[in-house]
Order: sequence, then structure tokens, then C-alpha cells
Amino acid sequence: MRGVDAVVHLVGIIGECGDQTFEAIHIRLTRILVEAARMAGVQRWIHMSALGTRPAAVSRYHQTKWESEECVRSGLPSWTIFRPSVIYGPEDEFTHLFARLAAWSPFVPILGSGHNLLQPIAVERVAEAFAGALTRPEAVQRHFDLAGPERLSLEEIVRAVLHANGLRRWLLHVPIPVARGQARLLEWFWPPLMGSPAPLSRDQLRMLQEDNVGEPDEANRLFGLVHEPFATGIGRFYVAARSNRPAL
Repeated sequence: MRGVDAVVHLVGIIGECGDQTFEAIHIRLTRILVEAARMAGVQRWIHMSALGTRPAAVSRYHQTKWESEECVRSGLPSWTIFRPSVIYGPEDEFTHLFARLAAWSPFVPILGSGHNLLQPIAVERVAEAFAGALTRPEAVQRHFDLAGPERLSLEEIVRAVLHANGLRRWLLHVPIPVARGQARLLEWFWPPLMGSPAPLSRDQLRMLQEDNVGEPDEANRLFGLVHEPFATGIGRFYVAARSNRPAL
């Protein structure tokens, strides 16, 4: 941290594996880095949290994200915290999961009813907000929701991803109790066998059962964020990927 003017802290995990736990990465690591920044006299801290983060959250992911925020708020005087919804862009782990499944399967699984709402935001808009916060005094000691212009159901998002890839697939709804059993099994054998977090966890299912939407007007106004519809944005990324050229 010596000689550093600002820290942009993006570190986080969506699944646990071995000693890479929510507590270790979201809380203990943040606490260590915040203390190092304080001792080195770092003037600005821009923090990546997540939409849905709150003290009484149902998921351990969101609970530890809240505790991470608390480390920042209590440890540094000049912070900005962003809480984005689902971020999409080149090589994101959310939309590309459905695209990969659709590439080889006639069915794409939808966990639960698929009616839960999300507000996906393009990665460029997130980057613009983070960069803008570094130079705007109005952003100091404030939290901002980062979210796209549309509140879409999970099913609508999957259909948009399929359309962007020129694919037609059946959507297979998996009841939550069945998915929970699958997640429990994956949590048991996947990390020790594959050395990576399970592709589905019970904690992720808890998050999928609630809406992930926010109020992005303040961020849009302060950082001048101009959004495009999700279908347009995701289509641009996949067209660029097929032609092997940059999408940005």
C-alpha cells in the first residue's frame, strides 16, 4: 500500500472451496487490507460489494459481504461502496453458463419458477462508475446500487442469451427441493475432487429465490451512466465473440 493514492477492491468469491471461504475472503482479507491502507495513509477506497447485501440477508454470501462493508466503513474515512446486480460482459460467469449448457444440450435448466427478478448491468457501466468515483467528492462515504435499466426474470434473461447465440432450446424448470438436494451432493464431492467450488450451492439457491434489483438512479446521475437494453448489450458481446474482435 505504500505510495498508493487509492485502492479499488474487487476481491470476492461466489462459492467456497477449502480455505477459500466467505469468512476468509470477504471479511478477514478485507480487514487486513483496510488496516494496511490505513497505516499507509491511502486516501481513497472504492469497494465492490453486491446488490442484496444487508445485515439480515438469507445467504451467507450477502451476510459476509455486509461484514466486509462494515470493515471498510469503520476503518477508513474516505470510502465509496458499490452494490452491483448481475454483471454481464465478455467471459462473465453468469450468462456464459447458460450459453455453454445450450451449446451441447437441448434443455437449459431453470432453478425454481424462473420468475425471480434481476437487473443485469454491462461491465463497462460498472467500470465507468468505479473510475468516476475516484475523482468525485460527492461519492465519498456513500453507497450506490449499480443496475441496468430493466428488471428481468431469470427466464427472460436465459431466453435473451439463447437468442443472442441463435439457439432455440427447451427450458427445464427444476423444483427448488430437487435443486437443493443436487447442491448438497455437489458441495460434498466437487471441491475435494475438482479443487474448485461446486457449480451449484445451497447458498446460491437462497439468493436465487429472492429478487436482485435496486435503485440505480443516483449512480446513473452522478457518474453519467447511459445503459442499453440487456438484449442489445448481450447480443453485442456474443457477436463480437463469434467474430473474434473486441466488444468494447
